[in-house]
Amino acid sequence: MPKPSTVAQAVAAFLAQAGVRRVYGLTGSHIKPIWEAVTHAGLQVVDVRHEAAAVHMAQAEADLTGRLAVATVTTGPGLTNAVTGIAAAGYARSPILVLSAVPPSDQLGLGALEELDQAELVAPLTRFARTVRHDRQVLPFLHAAVAAALGEDGPAGPSYLDFPVDVLRGAARWYRPDEPTRARNAAGPVNPDHGALHAAAAAIRESRRPIVISGRGAAEHPPALVDFLDATGALYLDTPESRGLVPPTHAGYVPAVRSAAMAQADTVITIGRRLDFSLGYGSPAVFRSARTFVRIGRTFEELTENRAPDVEVKGDPGRVLPALNGLDLTPHDPDTEWHSQLRADDHRRRDDWAGKARATPYGPDGRIHPNAMLEVLNRTLDDPSALLIADGGDILSFARVGLRPPARLDTGTFGSLGVGVPFAVAASLIHPGRRVVAVIGDGAFGFNALELDTARRSGAQPVFIIANNQAWNIERLDHVENYASNPHFNTELPGCRYDRLADALGLHAQHVTRIEDLAPAIRLALANAPALIDVQTSGEVPSPDFRAGLADLPDLHVLGGWDAAEREGLG
Repeated sequence: MPKPSTVAQAVAAFLAQAGVRRVYGLTGSHIKPIWEAVTHAGLQVVDVRHEAAAVHMAQAEADLTGRLAVATVTTGPGLTNAVTGIAAAGYARSPILVLSAVPPSDQLGLGALEELDQAELVAPLTRFARTVRHDRQVLPFLHAAVAAALGEDGPAGPSYLDFPVDVLRGAARWYRPDEPTRARNAAGPVNPDHGALHAAAAAIRESRRPIVISGRGAAEHPPALVDFLDATGALYLDTPESRGLVPPTHAGYVPAVRSAAMAQADTVITIGRRLDFSLGYGSPAVFRSARTFVRIGRTFEELTENRAPDVEVKGDPGRVLPALNGLDLTPHDPDTEWHSQLRADDHRRRDDWAGKARATPYGPDGRIHPNAMLEVLNRTLDDPSALLIADGGDILSFARVGLRPPARLDTGTFGSLGVGVPFAVAASLIHPGRRVVAVIGDGAFGFNALELDTARRSGAQPVFIIANNQAWNIERLDHVENYASNPHFNTELPGCRYDRLADALGLHAQHVTRIEDLAPAIRLALANAPALIDVQTSGEVPSPDFRAGLADLPDLHVLGGWDAAEREGLG
């Protein structure tokens, strides 16, 4: 390939060689050299309306493909706008690269336009953050940033590079187009220890009630994960990091009895997953019957954080699982009655949920019950290949229980509201042949609502279903229950017609107040995507998370029941 003449062209050439296909961003004077270069290199530029949305879109691409994804944001306020997206991608361990610029070198330190020590600002949120101050640093820093983002030497997550504008415009004297830019894997060549493999296999053979909990580290080799579940007969729980790796029809998949499985399992096998708040930090108060923890992963947080393993297998799950599958993993004396009971309970709860949702179309206020809305979506869509996205506080809690197939992407353990629209836009661009539907709460929708315009301009074709209960509803119900004497909590969002906003931005739009109108509206939206349906949902139905005490923020655990169990255990 021809030698790039400028540093900006060298960056674009590197990205193209690394297999990057598109760049998400919002233009600005400082980063125009990069924008011009990436378009000439043949990369698609998806231009957004807010920098946080650009980083959210990059995260969605990384999460859906496992490949490096790239966002570009301009200087100063452009970078500070992007911080929420960078933090969310960091907590999700998503391999993204964020590129920015800083003022020209000769103006730095003088109070230049939009001057900020950007690399220092985002360093705590990233795996790698540097300013490229000389063209000799371009290739070494790009290689290091990509390796860090993909987790070659630690956890995967966002990397960050910026460039003084004069460096971007300057000559790429040190760039070597013949230097290979290899397509890196999301994990380095860490092979498992032979003894550790056999110790793990022995622990599994001795288990009676094993469960497997997967995370980001399991994403490298889904077929091996399925084979592992089949070989061990373990029940399976996914997490937002690993949604979609195992088909929801798999016999071991029991999301509706998650708490029971965690409380009753005697052997817990984590694969590339932290024991964070959503897993009770691995506490005996949550995993009450667990005698053995087998932890498989590459990093401290996957292997030891919060609860040291009884058996540790350090290595890439993509290598560990095939190696384990070659050993005898059949439990000697499995508790088949327990397995059967939990599977039966899981199916019964799912069926009961659907029956109750059909039987209760409206909430006490006469507006559509959130479960009824989700049940109609399940029946109407009826497409196991559809990519579903959930975003919000209140509606996400309902969706995690009722949405089928489960949402492939949601706010994640960082809980970053507003990801729904950008996630759906990116998902539709990445998978243009698949239906993409995002279920979004009205509060969360407001963060990135103008990315509806991005959907239209980019050619993306998602359907957005807004659960409009006219409130930040978990907070509103908490206000009513615990702070009723204070009238100034401002948890209401009355009178917003999001279908009118969508119509003004050029999308197909509908407004639904009756349950019988919802299925036809969904079919019409799918046929005219990108489209939005404003569904008037009830605010008088407490969500599962609210009933579990999430709004109370207990001292020891995220859920009230876990918190009480921990306190009891402490005596």
